[in-house]
Parts: sequence; C-alpha cells; structure tokens
Amino acid sequence: MKKEVVIDVWVPDLTFPGWMDRWYQQAAEFEAAHPECKVRVHGKDFWTFPLEVSKAAAEGRAPTLAEYYFYTGQVARDERARDGSPLFTSVEKAIGGRTEILGEPVVLDDILPAFREYYSLDGDLTSMPSVGTTSLLYANTDILRRAGVTDLPTTWDEVEQVCEAVAELRDGPEYAITWSNHGTFFQQALAVQGGYLVDNENGRAGRARRTNLASKEMLTWVEWWQRLHSRGHYLYTGTIPDWAGTLRAFTEQRVAMRISSSNDVNYMVRGAKDNGFGIEVGIFPYNDRVPYGGNAVAGTSIWLKNGLDEATQDAALAFLMFLHNPRKAAERHKANSFVPITYASLELLEREGWFDRHPYHRVAVDHLNRYPSRVPAEQRRDNGVPPSVGAVFGDFAGNQDVMTRAMGDVLAHGADPGARFAEADAEAQRLLDAYNDYALHGGPRPRTSHLVEYFAEALAGRDYTAEDMEKVVRLNG
Repeated sequence: MKKEVVIDVWVPDLTFPGWMDRWYQQAAEFEAAHPECKVRVHGKDFWTFPLEVSKAAAEGRAPTLAEYYFYTGQVARDERARDGSPLFTSVEKAIGGRTEILGEPVVLDDILPAFREYYSLDGDLTSMPSVGTTSLLYANTDILRRAGVTDLPTTWDEVEQVCEAVAELRDGPEYAITWSNHGTFFQQALAVQGGYLVDNENGRAGRARRTNLASKEMLTWVEWWQRLHSRGHYLYTGTIPDWAGTLRAFTEQRVAMRISSSNDVNYMVRGAKDNGFGIEVGIFPYNDRVPYGGNAVAGTSIWLKNGLDEATQDAALAFLMFLHNPRKAAERHKANSFVPITYASLELLEREGWFDRHPYHRVAVDHLNRYPSRVPAEQRRDNGVPPSVGAVFGDFAGNQDVMTRAMGDVLAHGADPGARFAEADAEAQRLLDAYNDYALHGGPRPRTSHLVEYFAEALAGRDYTAEDMEKVVRLNG
C-alpha cells in the first residue's frame, strides 16, 4: 500500500456563495482519482493572506500550495523558509517539460498569453494563474440610446463625447460615468499607454528600485480623470475605493456607465435586469493619442512550496493541473465570471454554446486576446496579442494607498495633479525603499507590504467581497 501523500492548500476565501464548497469538492474529486493523495484545503482571510503565509513559514508550517493575489507576487518571490531558503519554487521548472503528471495533462502551453506573460519572469512561469480578470466598461444602453449613442466608447476622447451627450439629456442621470478609486484602474490606464509604475521595465528586467507615480502616462490619466470630474461627468463617491457604491450608482441609474472588473459581469447584468434597463459590455477605453501599450490583468496565482520530496511535489503539481483541466476552468468561469485561463476551456465553452447564450462573458477574453480594432497594424505584436506586463514590486498595498489618496485630493480638494503626484511618488519611494531593505537586508517588515490591500483613510475599507456586492445585487437567494 502506498504511503499517503498530503497536500496542504491555502487559498483566500473570496466569499462568493459556494466558493469554498467548490474548493472542497475539487479536492474530493482529485482524491477519488488519486487515492494515494490527501488534499487539505484551508480558506484564509483574503486581505491578510500573504502575512498569514509568512508567519506560517517562520514557524515551519508553510502550505504546499498557496494562492496569492496577483500584485503580491514579489512578496511571494521574496518569502523565505526558516532556514533562509526561498519558500517557493518555479512551477514551470518543477514540471520540467513533462506532458503529464500522475496522469493529469500539463496545461502550461495552453494558458492564455496575457496570464502566461504576467506571471512569468525571464520567460519562466513562476506560479500557476488560477483566477483571471481584467477591466471593462459597462453601459446602460437605455440611457445611451436616448442620448443618441449607438456604439460604446473605446477611447478616452469618445468617453468624453458620450459623457457630453448624456449631459444634454433633459431627464438623464446626474452623472455620466463612475469607477472606483482603486489601483486596478491606475494599472490598466498605464498599461494601455505603455507606462510603468516602477523602473526596470515594471520590475521585470530587475528588482524594482524606483517608483514612477508622476510619470507622463500617470499624469495624462489623472488629468483626464480630473477633467471628467470637473465637468460634472464623473461621479466621485468620496470614499476609497467604494466598489459597492459605484455598483449601486449604476444599478440605480444615477450614472450611464461604470468601469469595473470583468469579475462584475454577473452582478452588472443581473443588476440591469432587476432594474429594468439594457446593458452592454465593452473594453476598457484607451488613450488613442499614444501607441496602444496593452492590458493589465488581475486575479490570483498558485505558488508551489520549495524543497518538497518528489512524491509530494508531483502530487501538488498534478492537483494544479487537475484544477486547470478544461471542465474545471470552464466551471470556474461560469460561476464567477472569471476569465477562462486556458484555450481548451475557452474552446469547451464555445462548443457548448455558452458565449452564444451569454455574450457579455466573451468580452474580457477578446479584450485580452486581441487588439482594439482601430489600433494600427504597426502598433501590434506579431502574435496579435496585446502585452500584459503589469508591475512586479514590493508593498503594492502601500503604493496603492498612496496613489488613491493622491487622486482623492485631486478630485475632492482640487489639488494640482503634478504637484500632488510628485508628493505621492516621494511617499511611494520611501515605502519601496523600506520593502527592499526588508527583503534584501533583513530590515523590519513594513506594516503594509504583506497585506492585499491597505487604505489609510478612516472611510476607506474592504468593500469588494462578494458579501458586499450581494448587498447591492443579489445573485443568490
């Protein structure tokens, strides 16, 4: 009889209805197919997940697999075991070119390019993408049609034109557009312009050592955002980040458009249906006055513990591949609007007619896999897929707090964008310096570096769990 192989899997509990139940079910199904394996899934707090793993590592009880939020990858990369060795190892190197592990087909070469590129460093896929999202535009088509708008805006200039048309409506909404003051949209706005948050090619050509919150691309975004607000088009709720508040504004038809995550598709479509208006979903608008630079992805990836014995490592890798077989990836997409991670899962959804019945769910995939139709050929890569080279650096939570507070001052208090973001850049630089001192020289761990999110303002808070969204739009019950 083979010795039982135990895989401890730590995941953040995203609080979607049935989220952890699905994890437990997947573990049970894998165990049934691999009786020699025992998969112990532990749901952890989303907001403090990296800190919990770090504490466990220091105590010698780190999990076999750990699912990190996308922009905490540098923290995972820098994490150390009690003996000082790296806590995690490369998923791709551990697989070592194999095509199957314990009978589970390896899917690395089938991952959608945007996610493969984001989670790779120097061409090596260090962690396995698990949850995938990007940013989209949602529009109330009833309001837009009354304003004479037939096509969704795809550029920043077109957004302004649509906002002006909505403002001319005698019985229109108070504002034309809204989105949360959150780092996700700063990243996407920089990505479409080819801008970086940090040096060394966004931390991909070497460790990030300089922040870049006052770049030309950042200020172009901030000034455009400010202009929409000053002209009465953009609704700023006054709260950071206020995902739920902007969702409520859209469902109550106080705005005509909302920019948000592709993860919101189910909530946005249901909210429109419940409130009796039409909805259309489009790409994140881009600045067409500069070459198109690509997209930003969000989500999570799963990291593999370093130093495992061969049997445990292979069992863990087999479980990773099992989680990403076409059926599992397709089911994850259907349940929570997450982008199908592999081409095989995408093709399965196509064959079953899912996208024909739910066309809104196709937009995020197309946004990541294709250039906007009007981007000139000379601005496109040979593979036809836009770049996905989001920032890799330490203490993103602290950096995000800095940029969102700066934006809040610009919107709510009329601060000068250039001066305020120069100040923000200096503050962000101090945070990055402190993190690098911790990671490289054993300095004290910064209080924000191992958090998924941190907001200094008293009113800022955690309002992007499924529980919060369910308070606005009920998908279940």
